[in-house]
Amino acid sequence: MREPVISNTSPVFYLHRLGLLDLLAKLYGEIIIPNAVLEELEEGKKSGEDVPDVRKIAWIKIRSISIPPAITIIPDLGKGESEALALALMEKQHLLIIDDALAREIAGLQSIRFTGTAGILLKAKKNGFINELKPVLYRLKDAGFYIRERLLFDLLKLSGEDFLGSSTKDRGLRD
Repeated sequence: MREPVISNTSPVFYLHRLGLLDLLAKLYGEIIIPNAVLEELEEGKKSGEDVPDVRKIAWIKIRSISIPPAITIIPDLGKGESEALALALMEKQHLLIIDDALAREIAGLQSIRFTGTAGILLKAKKNGFINELKPVLYRLKDAGFYIRERLLFDLLKLSGEDFLGSSTKDRGLRD
């Protein structure tokens, strides 16, 4: 049985925009989102964003959570990040999917295992669910996702691709 994971808003939002939301189900089975993520997605829909209707996706479970005072005192965290972190603190065996730098720092300090949207795409490539990582990462950037060039380079290297687009396995075969 694959492990359930907890996700914040941005991974659900961006994977949906890429048409790759189902990667979460393929890689992990069940996804748990806190109620605040549902609320943030609904706010996005009201402002005209293309967002998934997570209530209609059987493998996404929505959970209500109380945010502990230690998290509520951090003013730079959004409600989605706060609730995702709170849920991950309660369910430490679960992987947390979160992109926000501050939230990732807090997760690390609390020994919460985490990855982000780009990490999900790398895992999907390694598991054969996507053929090439580079075009997907550039589509992700075009969709408004911030990714540092160094991270992009590292992800491509880990996937067996390089910045120029050729597979590291194929480089010796090209002119």
